[in-house]
Amino acid sequence: MKDLKVGCQTFTWEMLGDRFAGGPDDLLKAIADGGYAGIEITDTMIGHYADRPAEFAAALRSAGLTLVSFAFGSKSGFTLKEGIGADLETAKRWIDFAAAFPGALVSMGSATVVSDGPRDDKFPIAAEFYNKVGELGRKASVDIAVHPSSHHNTLLFDRADYDRIFELIDPSLVGWVPDTGHILRGHEDMADALTTYRDRIRYVHLKDVDASGTWAMLGKGVCDTQAVIDIASAAPHFNGWLVLEEESETAAADPAAAVKTNRQTMRGYGA
Repeated sequence: MKDLKVGCQTFTWEMLGDRFAGGPDDLLKAIADGGYAGIEITDTMIGHYADRPAEFAAALRSAGLTLVSFAFGSKSGFTLKEGIGADLETAKRWIDFAAAFPGALVSMGSATVVSDGPRDDKFPIAAEFYNKVGELGRKASVDIAVHPSSHHNTLLFDRADYDRIFELIDPSLVGWVPDTGHILRGHEDMADALTTYRDRIRYVHLKDVDASGTWAMLGKGVCDTQAVIDIASAAPHFNGWLVLEEESETAAADPAAAVKTNRQTMRGYGA
């Protein structure tokens, strides 16, 4: 089994919207205090560090954290042909940022339907964008991965969607960040999906849902966390990072306490 490392995704705070009045330094403190070794931060939450990678690196060192990945999305949903140029400029910005952090990846958000027209026609557009970002990442020596989701209007919801997008994405350019909660909400056989596309796995988003698909604290839902760890650990390109992302009502009430509880839960799995 690979040496497992546990990181925390900042969406737990981002989902609060205006109810979160803090900044990136507050996130670093809460995540470090929660017992995590790494952080995945988003374009929405990077705040005043957006154009200051050296200062962010210093803040990470002070907090004892590693940047696992930088995640970004777009209002285009990566499915508007006319938006590819601008989205590629954004991607290059964040690739250049991540390049300052050895081993950090750039994670691209789920393709999303934001316009009329046949749904199936949007997969090639998203794949074109993902592959082009993968090429930019290769030039900068930054690994690139895609993070499908089950949120509103996602293009990457169920197994058929995963099969379609992975058919079009070059695995040598773009990896995969499997998200256990989103996979389960898409009514997929998680073990089969992870095993089928194991060669694409770069790191893992661990979160839980109950049988109805409602977000739950880690270990309180139907996610077979041990099975996920076992499959990911055998994946050839898995870097060892398990990134916990909490979207439950418990986290909405007290994000710092919720992520700390999840970190304690992971210790039960030896991580």
